[in-house]
Amino acid sequence: MLSVSPYLSFNGNCEVAFNFYKSVFGGDFSYVGRYKEMPSEQPLPDSEKEKILHISLPLTKTVSLMGADSSELFGQKTVFGDNNAITLSTENEEETRRIFNALSDGGKTSMPLDKTFFAKLYGMFTDKFGVAWMIVLEDEQQGD
Repeated sequence: MLSVSPYLSFNGNCEVAFNFYKSVFGGDFSYVGRYKEMPSEQPLPDSEKEKILHISLPLTKTVSLMGADSSELFGQKTVFGDNNAITLSTENEEETRRIFNALSDGGKTSMPLDKTFFAKLYGMFTDKFGVAWMIVLEDEQQGD
């Protein structure tokens, strides 16, 4: 089953924001990852290490509120008003590739669909209508 979740970007206060959302919605984070946990060949400045790379707060069985801190080291800068995306979690590789290719046609790909350290397949793009998307096929052993 496909699932769709909002993805929010922050400029260093993602953890504070998500602790607030947790106080409103309840529940527990299903995942909290920090930039220091990301595999990298280059050293990460101390100012970036504790920032949130990815966080997920389940709201229902199929919907999670997800987010991250932007990092200018990776060419990201949060512009409020443009700090959200739709995350689409898929079930298999064929579906993932079909949806990614169809939705990104005529748009601008910022991260081609490929294997990552956190997913079987993951890609990001802005479609031809200006909507930001993240498409993910998760590894079986990982959650959000």
